[in-house]
Amino acid sequence: MAVRQIENTLALLEFFAERQEPATLADVVRHFGWPRSSAFNMLSTLVEAGYLYEPRARGGFYPSSRWQQLASAFAEGEPVPDSLRNILRRLSEATGETIWVSAPSGLFAVFLDVIESPAAVRYAAAPGKRVPIHVTASGQALLSQMPQRDQEVLLRRAEYGVWGPEAPRDIAGVQKLMREGRARGWFRSASYYSPDLGGVAVPVVLGDRIYSVTVAGPLFRVADKAEEHAAALYDAIAAELGPDHLARTLRDMQPLAR
Repeated sequence: MAVRQIENTLALLEFFAERQEPATLADVVRHFGWPRSSAFNMLSTLVEAGYLYEPRARGGFYPSSRWQQLASAFAEGEPVPDSLRNILRRLSEATGETIWVSAPSGLFAVFLDVIESPAAVRYAAAPGKRVPIHVTASGQALLSQMPQRDQEVLLRRAEYGVWGPEAPRDIAGVQKLMREGRARGWFRSASYYSPDLGGVAVPVVLGDRIYSVTVAGPLFRVADKAEEHAAALYDAIAAELGPDHLARTLRDMQPLAR
C-alpha cells in the first residue's frame, strides 16, 4: 500500500531533478496542485532536516548536497560490481541499444545501472526503474536462479492480465516462457510489459547475489536481432567473467515452479 507523503516527497525530488533550478513555494503548489499548507509543511521539514536550502534569500528552495552524500554512502555499501559495469559498456558498444543490470526486489526487477542507447528512438530507462519480475526478460532471468519455493510464492502473488498485449495471462503462461528461455539459454520479452518494446536477458550470479543483464529496444529494431543480442550477451559475459561463468549459471538454474 502506497504512503502518500512518501510518494509526494519522491515526486518533489524528481521535480527538482527535471527543473534543475530553485523553486518557490508558489512554484511547487502550482506544479503539483497541492494545498499550500501541505506544500509549506513538506518544504519546511526538508529545510529543517538539511535536505533543502535557499541558494539566494527568498529565491526558492533547492536540494542540498546531503542527498548526494546519502547516495554515495548507499553505493559504497552495496555497489554494482565493476565487472557488471564493464559488461554493460561492452554490450552498449556491440549493440547500440539500451543495456541494464537488474536485481530482484519482491515482485519486481529493479534497474541498478543503465546505459541508454544513443538512438533517437530507444528504450528509455534509468536506475531505480522497476518492471514486473514475471513478465519481463530481466525478471524471468532472475526468477530462474531462485529456489522453487520462492518462485511459487512470487508467481502466486503476481498480477496477470494488466501488462502488455503479448504478456502471459496466468502462471502456466509464465512457466511456458521460462521453460523456453531455459532451453535457449536466454530469456526474451516482446510486448510483454511495454507495447512495441522487446529485449533479451541472461542471469549473472556473483557470490550470493543474483543479477540479470538485458539488451532492449523498440521491436521494429530488435525483433529480428534477439539471437544476435543474446550472442553479444554471452560474448560480453565471457570476456569479463570467463567462458565458463554463464554455462555454470545456466546449468544451475533452479527447477521451474509447477
